[in-house]
Amino acid sequence: MLSVICGVQFFGERGSRGAPAGSPMAKSQHADGNWPAFRGTGGAGVSDGHPLPDRWKEIWRSPVPGLGHSSPIVWGNRLFVATAVSDAAEVPLKLGLFGDRDAAEETEQQSWIVMCFDKYSGELLWEHTARKAVAKTQRHMKATQANTTLSTDGQNLVAFFGSEGLYCYSLDGEQLWSKDLGTINVSKYGVGWGYASSPALLADRIVLQCDAPDDPFLAAFDSADGTELWRTSRSGLCERSWATPYIHESAGRTQVVANGWPYVVGYDLHDGTELWRLKGGGDNPTPTPFCANGFIYVANGHGAIAPVWAILPEATGDISLRDGETANRYVVWSELRNGAYIMTPLVYRDCLYSGTNNGILKCYDARSGALHYQKRLGSGTTALSASPVAGDGKVYWTTEEGEVHVFEAGPEYRELAMNSLGEEAMATPAISEGMLFFRTRHSMIAVGVSD
Repeated sequence: MLSVICGVQFFGERGSRGAPAGSPMAKSQHADGNWPAFRGTGGAGVSDGHPLPDRWKEIWRSPVPGLGHSSPIVWGNRLFVATAVSDAAEVPLKLGLFGDRDAAEETEQQSWIVMCFDKYSGELLWEHTARKAVAKTQRHMKATQANTTLSTDGQNLVAFFGSEGLYCYSLDGEQLWSKDLGTINVSKYGVGWGYASSPALLADRIVLQCDAPDDPFLAAFDSADGTELWRTSRSGLCERSWATPYIHESAGRTQVVANGWPYVVGYDLHDGTELWRLKGGGDNPTPTPFCANGFIYVANGHGAIAPVWAILPEATGDISLRDGETANRYVVWSELRNGAYIMTPLVYRDCLYSGTNNGILKCYDARSGALHYQKRLGSGTTALSASPVAGDGKVYWTTEEGEVHVFEAGPEYRELAMNSLGEEAMATPAISEGMLFFRTRHSMIAVGVSD
């Protein structure tokens, strides 16, 4: 299970490590071409400004050892990704459509590794082993021990592996500090499914969502040294979640939106106090909240309902829908049966794209929730886990089989191309300067416009 301020990654008056927000260093955090976290800037999954390919050429392909659903991120000329390498001769991984609850039985040591590649050539610039040990918790057969995506602000590079710790590096690979948060066992049916919530990094702090059923909490840490700034219990609000927290600034406040079950909750970033809550949804929340069109979009699935909501950022109090309602004062619209299970939906050019894990794409009007169309991608056995991304008027959707469907953004479906990566893929791609970067089962792959 995979996997910021809306278009902004600053907090308060200062940039990273005390740089004033108006300084050249702080401004460089918005430099064109950066994809600094899961789903890029603001978690939106969108990067415009350069031509992007429909049918493409492969620029480079570099090996990545071990298993990881960690998505790539980009800063400047560097690409970063995380992986977990087992000492075992064979490491089980089962992708595709199935309902088995089996855990991967792993007793050998694992190495949690952060890797840095040259964005243009694919050359491995450095790698650092954050930890080597027997994993503290199980993973599901479809998950890995490195599900989470890294995050950077251009100076700090943050990795969080759940029970295996929180780590902060320079972009040159120097470990600046680390922190052990103890065991975080996100389990269901007695199976530890694996931790998957990526860190949200701001200029002076890191926000982590740790929704283990026995002690769910949200916490903020100082990015300079890992000092815990606050911790808020989510007991009674969330039984489990694999979603990455989303940080949004508008309406005179900065809030953290945490997807969960049975409640989605908004918290004040300054001290972790609750601002609003919304009840109802799928019981395995995985999609990350994000912002577009002035709305905060939240989706989840796998349960009695599978909703997608469009929420006003100024929400306050209990904004839960009553029976039969699809909207209220703060919920602009909702669709209660067509959210997403594993992938995060995408809003691009006034369309919201959501999908089921068995390959059904659904396109809505992002402002009203009206359905434009639905379309099956691939065959009836096609599985979707990676989140869609977009740019240059195109939407890119990667299947677990490693097929990338490229279609035109808009209220009617028009497929432009289907490209094969040649390997299975679970991670969400990154976009930078006209290139797309795909992490597959064994490789990092860069593609671009054909000559």
